[in-house]
Amino acid sequence: MRLILRQREVLPDPWRYSGEASSAAEPLIVPWLQLQSESASWEHRTAPLGTRLAPADAVEALTPFLARLSLIALELPSVGDGRGYSQARVLRGRLGFRGELRAVGPGVRPDQAFLLARCGFDSLEPPAGVDPEALRLALGRYDVAYQPGAPQVELRRQRFPAP
Repeated sequence: MRLILRQREVLPDPWRYSGEASSAAEPLIVPWLQLQSESASWEHRTAPLGTRLAPADAVEALTPFLARLSLIALELPSVGDGRGYSQARVLRGRLGFRGELRAVGPGVRPDQAFLLARCGFDSLEPPAGVDPEALRLALGRYDVAYQPGAPQVELRRQRFPAP
């Protein structure tokens, strides 16, 4: 069973990837190319639908599908590849995506967890060999952020809580 970190909790993943055994009622994540090429077949699906994007995929192409998608998984192939961070900021900021944004791949590491959350990811799928609990603990490493990011408590209220 795959474990994920969602909103600071380690949970079993309710989503299935295309190709894994699943029922029609389970949430399903399909590759972006499959979603595009078979778009008519996904219109009548009643269970939640998600897609997985590669770093080179243009997130703006998702615009016609955003209302239908409950989850977007962005691949992070390495810690040095920042395209997933940029994709997340575009999805949250410019395109207004409000569903679950998930980071997947080898670039999902404890030292990156705080930054991933700041860019708008609300769930992290750790690669093999990375403990989901280590990701959870890493999110609490910093309690104040000085630069703008995903919506959060403003800096003044972080530093000087109301009496």
